[in-house]
Parts: sequence; structure tokens; C-alpha cells
Amino acid sequence: MRSPSVSNGVTLVELLVTLSIASILLTVAVPGFRVFVQDSRLTAQINNFSSAMMLAKSEALKRNSFTTVCPSANSTTCTGGSSVWSNGWLVFSDPNRNGVVDAGEEIIQVSAALTGGNTLSGGRTRITFDANGFSLGFNDTILLCDSRGTVSSRRLVINNQGRVRIEPGPGAGTCP
Repeated sequence: MRSPSVSNGVTLVELLVTLSIASILLTVAVPGFRVFVQDSRLTAQINNFSSAMMLAKSEALKRNSFTTVCPSANSTTCTGGSSVWSNGWLVFSDPNRNGVVDAGEEIIQVSAALTGGNTLSGGRTRITFDANGFSLGFNDTILLCDSRGTVSSRRLVINNQGRVRIEPGPGAGTCP
């Protein structure tokens, strides 16, 4: 009597069905995953920038002096210009309130350039907080954009009282 044969493989039909189902699932999942990654990057970047603003406000209160946040491409001096926040920024003690890192002024935090080709731009070349935590005369709306444009952008709004808030989606300003 012959024993039944045991199959250790898959048939061509089974393989084709499995590959078809896998390709359908990937077609549906990959675009959604890309949007998830882009949204996560925007959220992380705007939160990082917001944290720098809150650190500057906190340090101004703690030191009972002025603290400034400015764009910086080299991690040691302010770059100037309102559209260069994407290259990184500095938080530093600025007792003379001139917006320049002078000798003896402590750099509190350095942040690197944004990744993913994202842009961060606003109307001011710096944000300065006073000893009371106010940012009088330095209120601004700073826009964070990626390749999807204004529809997916994030905005950081800083008012004269030093309040910092994040707003999602389209609003004031346009992405480059």
C-alpha cells in the first residue's frame, strides 16, 4: 500500500493569489503611510519650535532679563531675515535686547535645520521675551510648510503677551 504523498510547497495558483492580495494591500497602505509620516514630521517640527519659544519665555522669567530666539544657520550667530527659520535657530540670553549674540551672552539652546525639505517662515527676524514673559512688539505668526502646501501647514502664533499656540491647517500666509 502506498502512503499519501506530502506536499511541502505551494502551487502556482496559491502564490499568485497571495501576491495579488499583497499588492492590493500595499497599494492602499503606502499612500496613507506617506501622509502619516509627513504629518508626524510637521507635528514634531512645530512642537520643537514651540518648545524653543516656551524655553525662551521661561528663561526670561527665571533670569529676570530679556531672552531672544532668532534664526541661525551656523549655531553661533543670528542670521537675520524672516524666511530663514528653516536653517535652525538659537535661544540666547539677551540682556541688552539688541537681538545679537554678543560676547558674554549665553546661548541656551541651538536647534538644527528642518528635515524633509520643510520650510518655516514668519514676519520677524527674532522674537524677544522680556522679564515678565511678554513679547511686546514681537508678535508673529510663523508658518511651517511641507511639499503639500498650505492645506497641511501648521502655524505657531505668538501674541504680545507671550502666549504661544499652535494652529493646524490653512490660515494666514502662504507656503513657498
